[in-house]
Amino acid sequence: MLINKITMTRKSAIFLVLQILCSGLGLLQIANAQIPNKIKPNVIYILTDQWRASATGFAGDPNVKTPNIDALAKSSLNFKNAVSVTPVCTPHRAALMTGRYPTSTGMFLNDLHLPEEERCIAEIFGKAGYNTGYIGKWHLDGNGRFSYIPVEKRQGFDYWKAAECDHNYNQSHYYAGNSDEKMFWNGYDVFDQAKDAQQYIRNQSKSKQPFILFVALGAPHFPHHTAPKEYQDMYDENTILLPPNVPESLKQAAKKEAKGYYAHCSAIDKSVGDILATIDDAGIRENTIFIFTSDHGEMLGSQGVNPRLKQVPFGESANVPFLLRYPALTGNKGRLVQMPITTPDILPSLLGLANIPIPKSCEGDDLSSFMRRNKDDLDRAVLYMNISPFIKQEFAIAYRAIKTKQYTYIRSINGPWFLFDDKKDPFQMNNLLTNKSYDKLSKKLDTQLYKLLKKNGDEFKPASFYLSEWGYHTDPDGSIPYIGDNLIRQTPRKKAND
Repeated sequence: MLINKITMTRKSAIFLVLQILCSGLGLLQIANAQIPNKIKPNVIYILTDQWRASATGFAGDPNVKTPNIDALAKSSLNFKNAVSVTPVCTPHRAALMTGRYPTSTGMFLNDLHLPEEERCIAEIFGKAGYNTGYIGKWHLDGNGRFSYIPVEKRQGFDYWKAAECDHNYNQSHYYAGNSDEKMFWNGYDVFDQAKDAQQYIRNQSKSKQPFILFVALGAPHFPHHTAPKEYQDMYDENTILLPPNVPESLKQAAKKEAKGYYAHCSAIDKSVGDILATIDDAGIRENTIFIFTSDHGEMLGSQGVNPRLKQVPFGESANVPFLLRYPALTGNKGRLVQMPITTPDILPSLLGLANIPIPKSCEGDDLSSFMRRNKDDLDRAVLYMNISPFIKQEFAIAYRAIKTKQYTYIRSINGPWFLFDDKKDPFQMNNLLTNKSYDKLSKKLDTQLYKLLKKNGDEFKPASFYLSEWGYHTDPDGSIPYIGDNLIRQTPRKKAND
């Protein structure tokens, strides 16, 4: 009897200790969850140009060498189903800055001017006490790719070393501060821009003021052959493995472009590693949100689309890498996020993580609560589109599309177009719309698509409607002027931002 009492007493003591430990762990978890609510995190946003979602080691590309980004993925939220709202430079950037859809801002073509009336990310963070910095490619001014961008047209950014657009990577220009003197980066611009970002981080880390910094790199956008030789030498085009959706007729051209494309990727990877090391050295890792992503992808011959093209609705064009590391929120543990995200969701989600009020003008969703709770909304669908394609290509048709955790559903202006099961068919080679057994699913996804369009006030009309609505000039045959690299200099009619 005495033995039983002793045994029970020991069991009770052990149980009590376990309760205390569990309670302590629970309090610790609560405390950790509250850390981001008590502080203003820094934000460092690496925006590359034309980096397809699949072109990293962590995503399974058999060719590319990206050791620093692969290591970053292990400690980040890896949004597997991230899409560019419109897979073109200017439309993506406008949606990123405003949290609004291209149909609301009129920013659905390249080389357009984003009106000053739009409320943008730097203005919002700046009002909340942040220093704001921008380095690299802007592509939102619309007054010529080599023109000086005055302070009042920079949408609230304080620190400025940027240019509208320049893909001459070994002699690209920029303007600094308030000077209209055209300056040039020293050598391969990715490396020099990264060095400038590192110095900005060092300077800001000495201040108690939080900061948000964009590092907008021009690569791996073509021209691909201009990547540094040491990185070109890392790849042999004859041994590059292409995905099965590249037809035989394009394989030679695709391999040639892929060699340089991957060289740019590896060069950027080196610079990402340098910036990450600077964050650690500055002692601000825990309280810094670090994002690595791109504005859109690159077809590289997939689906029979010529290398260097995007805009089309396929995954190689629309899907982008999106890594978000925030140690104060998630520790240093990475997680694969199945929940889809589209460009207008980024601004409200960052504001949510930084505990800054979200303007009513934002149309994207704040996903920060899911990040805080380490959960996904697996029923979520996100919207992407091309309102008025300006490439000369077979698939250059106006479309609206949705991405779920498993499916991509695409509807062109002519009707249902493609349905892909991205889990079973990652290279999107089997259009399920031709299979009647998927009729129920396609109708469900079509309903989801139109629900999202209605939410955003998008009536999904022909391209000519939007061109006319926003006052863009077209040629007599109704086509968009095709000047140089799709250079269009018309300015959209300004709309009030509520």
